[in-house]
Amino acid sequence: MAGRLASLAASPWVLRIAAVALRPPCSFRPANLSRISACHHDGRAGAVQTGSKRKGCNMAQAQGTAHWDENHSRGFLDNGRYFVPERERQIGIIADLIPQPAPGNLLVELCPGEGLLSRALLERFPDCHVLALDGSAQMLEQTRATCRDQAGRLTTAAFELAQRDWRRFAEPPHAVVSSLAIHHLDGRQKQELFADLAAALKPGGVLVVADIVRPPTASGLDIAARQWDEAVRTRALAIDGDLAAFAEFNRLGWNYFRNPDGEPIDKPSSLAEQLSWLAQAGFTEVDCAWLFAGHAIFSGRKP
Repeated sequence: MAGRLASLAASPWVLRIAAVALRPPCSFRPANLSRISACHHDGRAGAVQTGSKRKGCNMAQAQGTAHWDENHSRGFLDNGRYFVPERERQIGIIADLIPQPAPGNLLVELCPGEGLLSRALLERFPDCHVLALDGSAQMLEQTRATCRDQAGRLTTAAFELAQRDWRRFAEPPHAVVSSLAIHHLDGRQKQELFADLAAALKPGGVLVVADIVRPPTASGLDIAARQWDEAVRTRALAIDGDLAAFAEFNRLGWNYFRNPDGEPIDKPSSLAEQLSWLAQAGFTEVDCAWLFAGHAIFSGRKP
């Protein structure tokens, strides 16, 4: 493992990634512990959960701590196609928000999960390289499998989203993208991440974030909850012709907007706050390109 991480750290793109063992993506711990594993998502106590707001991992809580294992990654791979609203459209919009890169430019994805977005970027920009960072060995393996036809232009590495050591690159990225991960950072950590990525990007580069956002009003929460339910119903019927996946979505209590204060590891901020934080970090052309079912795609460009 140490040799593998050393090899990754010596790649043309990664200046330094913490030499830590591959971990589940969401082994979230109390705030007084410094290590918070990269990315994805949680689950209700005692249940294996999968889905859109918690990409690739799920949390179970015990005595104030959160526990996660790779079985939850398997769960996301099974159910993510149902639980992510308009998944294909989201992937397309994220790619559309990236300006045409120069040949050889670097694109970075934080928490790729299944690898569908990384694959889309490799296909859309055939002269670029993609660096995919995740905290789950299983997710990194799945990303490599999903992107096997473009394996020569993909690098994967383990990281911890809340840590700052991975945010320095030998080559400034043309774009950094993230889907369904950043909401596990609190407001201060999001602001810190946006500022660090603004510093890391090359001039003209973009940060594109797809994530759940918290509506500031009760009516907004209700609308988001109803839209998400309907989105999962629609996808379940379209994919399988029945509502079994929607029943599982409900059984797991997966709709964050039905109980927004139920899981302390879910920390979505409002869209307005995050657009403001992007501007404060120095991004220009800050905008929201898509908003549905409490999920948003927003971005900013480095001048």
